[in-house]
Amino acid sequence: MDTIKRCRGYPKPSPDLSPLTTSTSLTETVNGSHDFKISGYSLAKGMGIGKYIASDTFMVGGYAWAIYFYPDGKSLEDNATYVSLFIALASEGADVRALFELTLLDQSDRGRHKVHSHFERALESGPYTLKYRGSMWGYKRFFKRSLLETSDYLKDDCLSIKCCVGVVKSCTEGPKVYSIAVPPPDISKHFGNLLQSEKGSDVSFEVDEEVFAAHKLVLAARSPVFRAQLFGPFKDKNTHRIKVEDMEAPKVGFEAIYIPDTHMNMVETELSVNARSVMETDGFEYLKESCPSVLTELLQYVARIGEHSVITCGYGKLTLLDGSDVNRRRVKPRLY
Repeated sequence: MDTIKRCRGYPKPSPDLSPLTTSTSLTETVNGSHDFKISGYSLAKGMGIGKYIASDTFMVGGYAWAIYFYPDGKSLEDNATYVSLFIALASEGADVRALFELTLLDQSDRGRHKVHSHFERALESGPYTLKYRGSMWGYKRFFKRSLLETSDYLKDDCLSIKCCVGVVKSCTEGPKVYSIAVPPPDISKHFGNLLQSEKGSDVSFEVDEEVFAAHKLVLAARSPVFRAQLFGPFKDKNTHRIKVEDMEAPKVGFEAIYIPDTHMNMVETELSVNARSVMETDGFEYLKESCPSVLTELLQYVARIGEHSVITCGYGKLTLLDGSDVNRRRVKPRLY
């Protein structure tokens, strides 16, 4: 008899079926400041209660701000007893949360500035919120006028005010996904440019008094013949410059190796520039004695391509299919 179990609630998800994901909410301030100098303070007095001198606007956190200074105060009930100082939102915005700092600078160089600041102190209700353009934060009774006019804050009929604004910004960060742009499939073009520029070349061929620069790794990757000569067990100690006599090798031949879609026979280049040279070195004799399988593979590769490129090896004599004796057409490379 089958047994049916009742489960109350939902089963706990398996960790294997529910991969863990994370995110982080980051809240910080974007800070900026502005220095505002008021020259001719005595001339600004008497302009009227509620009238102000405004600084130029400045940008912080993507919003425009301005400093408002009221020489005769902002409120009628104070009867011009105090000067007022405010920072105002000068651009469109809704619920802009920010920290502020207003400083009246002591011009006696004693550093006794008058500072009202949100920064570096605990805020009971958090940052101040400005809900629309023209919203302000500051003090109607920032400084008593009679004391201000006899203080070190006023010098040469000038006042210096510094305002700092920290706009609160929040963002949520999840796992970062990095992508790598895959270049278009034009590697042939890149290799062609490499050959033309000769940058990073580490081998050169001198043929018929003309020198061609190349790159060992590219040659070895594209041709087992070059790979055997440049990196094989019978490579010469000095392969930086290879001189091939009695042979023509135009540079377009090298392009057949660097650029796969070039309408050239790559093997033609290898035979004319390199394969015959390999066969005439001491390393060729070394291969015959110690690595016959490698030699066989090398010769089979050369023989597969080109109508008359089949080469046979026997007892020290090399012969082409056309019956000609390689020894009679000997080409001796010089490495120096």
